[in-house]
Amino acid sequence: MGQIQLQEICATSYEPKPVNKGYTDQSLHINLDSNGIEIKDIEKNIKDKFIGGKGYDLWMLWNAVSGSTKWDDPENAICIASGPLGGTPGYPGGGKSIVTSISPLTGIPIDSNVGGYFGPYKKFSGFDVLEVTGKAKQDVVVLIDGIEKTIKIYEADNLPADSYEMSDVLTRYFDEAKPVNVSVVTAGPGAENSFFGCLNFSWWDAGRKMVRYKQAGRGGIGTVFANKNIKAIVGRYGAISMKSNAPADFDGLKVVTKTHAKEINELDPKQNRMALVGTTHLVPIMNDHDCLPVNNFKFGSHPESKVIGEEVYEHIFDKGFDGCWRGCAVACAHGVKDFSPFTGPYRGQKVFVDGPEYETVAGCGSNLGIFDAHTILEINFYCDAYGLDTISVGTSIGFVMECFENNQITLEHTGGMDLSFGNRLNALELIHQMATGEGFGAVVGKGIRRMKEIFAKEYGADAGFVQDIGMESKGLEFSEYITKESLAQQGGYGLALKGPQHDEAWLIFLDMVHNFMPTFENKAEALHWFPMFRTWFGLCGLCKLPWNDIVPEDNKDTPEPAKVVKHVGWYADFFSSVTGKKVGQDDLISMSEAVYNFQRVFNLKMGYGTRAHDTVPYRAVGPVTVEEYESRQERYDTQLVEKYEMDISGMSSDEKVAALRQKREEQYELLKDAVYKRRGWTNDGIPTLETVKRLGIDFPEVVEVLKNNGVTA
Repeated sequence: MGQIQLQEICATSYEPKPVNKGYTDQSLHINLDSNGIEIKDIEKNIKDKFIGGKGYDLWMLWNAVSGSTKWDDPENAICIASGPLGGTPGYPGGGKSIVTSISPLTGIPIDSNVGGYFGPYKKFSGFDVLEVTGKAKQDVVVLIDGIEKTIKIYEADNLPADSYEMSDVLTRYFDEAKPVNVSVVTAGPGAENSFFGCLNFSWWDAGRKMVRYKQAGRGGIGTVFANKNIKAIVGRYGAISMKSNAPADFDGLKVVTKTHAKEINELDPKQNRMALVGTTHLVPIMNDHDCLPVNNFKFGSHPESKVIGEEVYEHIFDKGFDGCWRGCAVACAHGVKDFSPFTGPYRGQKVFVDGPEYETVAGCGSNLGIFDAHTILEINFYCDAYGLDTISVGTSIGFVMECFENNQITLEHTGGMDLSFGNRLNALELIHQMATGEGFGAVVGKGIRRMKEIFAKEYGADAGFVQDIGMESKGLEFSEYITKESLAQQGGYGLALKGPQHDEAWLIFLDMVHNFMPTFENKAEALHWFPMFRTWFGLCGLCKLPWNDIVPEDNKDTPEPAKVVKHVGWYADFFSSVTGKKVGQDDLISMSEAVYNFQRVFNLKMGYGTRAHDTVPYRAVGPVTVEEYESRQERYDTQLVEKYEMDISGMSSDEKVAALRQKREEQYELLKDAVYKRRGWTNDGIPTLETVKRLGIDFPEVVEVLKNNGVTA
C-alpha cells in the first residue's frame, strides 16, 4: 500500500468546555451532507431526564429521524456518548461508551456498549455526545482532536480496506510519537456488504506496542457507518487521571474505586478468573446447565465442549495486562499472539486476535457444530477485520446449517457448498463471501429475518419450520444462550427493546440454577429491575461485568442475592461522588425507567413496539422437532405429566411436541401480561400516559405517539 492521503475538507477550532462533575454539557454535531460542524449546549432538563450515555444518544436520534426514516436515509444518525462516570481510570469497567442508530436489521433504535478509548477521549475533548448525520459524497475521516482543539473532516484516499489495518495506519498517522493518545472507530468491507456490520473501537496497548480493538457489535451500526461513507472517526487526547472527570467528591471517589477494585483483585482468581480466561469461563458453566447453544440452539450441551472452553484459552491467550480501559481490574480483553490463519487474505501471516469472548466461542463454535479452537479464532479474527458482528454471524450460519441439513436449502442455493453442521471450511468461506458481498454469503449477510422470507418465497422452504428455527426476534439475531427451560430468559430476550441481546436481561442463572423466580410475579419483577439496572450502566459509561460476574463472598446470604446489593450500593456512591447528586439504590432504577420507557415509545414512533413485536421463535421456548424432544424425553415427559397434569400414555412424540408447545406458548403470553403490568404498560405493551407522566417524559411528541397508538389515559 502506498502513502495514505487525507485532504482536509473543513476544520474548526474550538475551546473545550471543561468537564465538571462528569459532564461537559456540550454536544458535537457533524453533518456529512454539508460538512457542517456545530457545537451545542445540552439543556439541563435533558441532562436531568436522560442522564448521559444511551439517554443522550436516544434523545439526539429521536430528534434526527422521523417515523418513516430508514436505516440508510441520510437523516439517520450515529450517536456516540459516554456517561458522567465514563473515563474514570482505575474503576472496574469505567471506560465504556454507547453507540446508537436506527438498525438495518430491526428498523428501530439499536444501542451497543463498547470499550476502547474513544468514548473517554471524545468526552475529555469537550463533548458528552457526538451525533453524525448525512452522507458524505466521498470517503471521509473525521478527527476530534482534544490536544490541538480542532475538529476536522478529511477526504480519504488509499486507506486499507480492512478495519484492523486501517486503525493501525491512522493511529500512527495522527500521533506517531504518542500513539496512546489516539483511538480510532472503523468499520470494514463486511459492514459495506452485510446488514450486521460492527464497529471496531481501538486503544493502544502500550505493553505490546500495538493497536487493540473492542467491538460495538450488535444491530448493524457498522453498516450505517459504511453507508455514510465514513472510513473512520478518530479521537485524540492526552493525559487522563481520576481528576479528569472533576468529581464533586474526589476523596469519596478514591474510596469507592479502591474498594471495588480490591474486591475484584481478591475474588476474581477464586471465582471466574476473567483476568486469565475472560468470558470463556462461561463455556463449561453453560454446558453443565444445558444452556450452551449447539447446532442452531437445538441442544444445550456437547461432550466436546471442553476443547473450546476456558482450559484451552488459558494456555493460548497471550500473557499481559488486558484491560480495554486504563487500570480496569477485571482485565478480560484477552487475545492470541502470532496466530496464523489458514484461509483468506491473511493466510500464512502472523496476526494478533482480539478474543474470543464467550459469545463468539458459542455462536461461531458449538452453535455451528465446530469444536476446534483454531477455527473459532480464525472466524473471530476475520469477523473483526471485516467488521462483522460475531453473534449475528454465528447465529445466522447456524440457521443456514439446519436449513441445509433439513433440505430447506440445497447445494444449488449455496453455490455448491456443503453447509452441514461442523463444516468449518465452508463456514469460513461464507464469512469471506459476506465481506465481499458475493455468492451465498451475500444472502446470509442479510440476516435471519430476511433469509426466512427468501428461503420460503424463492427457495420453496417450509415457512413454518424456518420461522420456528430462525433465532431472531425483532430482526436481531439471538445472543448465545439456550432459553427453553427459562421462562424468565425467554421474556428477557423477547421483551428486550432492541431485540434478543443478553445485556438487557440475563436471567438464566437466577431462574434455572437458583430458582429465585418461581412465580410470574417474581419473574415480572426481575424483568423490570434487571433491564433497568443494566440500562443504568449504559447511561453512565460503565461495563456490566464488575457488577454481578464477580460478587462478594457473602452475597448468597443477603436478602436479595440476585441484585448483588452491596455492589449496587457502591455504584450509587460512585455516581454521587462524581456528580455531586446524592442518590440511593432505588434512584438508579428510576433514572433508567425514564430512558427505558422513552426507548419503548421510540420503537412505537418507528412503527414497532407492541405486544406483537415481543415474540420469539418457538425454538427459544421449546423443542421444535421430534429429535429435540427425544433428546430430553424424560425431562419433557415429566413436565407434561407433573406440571401440566396430562395423560401422555399412547401419545406419539409428534403429539407430545404439539402438546408441550401449546402449554409453553400459553406460559409465555401470561408472562407478557405480568411484565407489562409491572412496567406500567397496557396489555398491548405500550407505556400508559400515567407512566410517562410519572417519569417526566410526557413531552408533547411522546404523548402524540401514544395517542396515535390508541393510548389516551
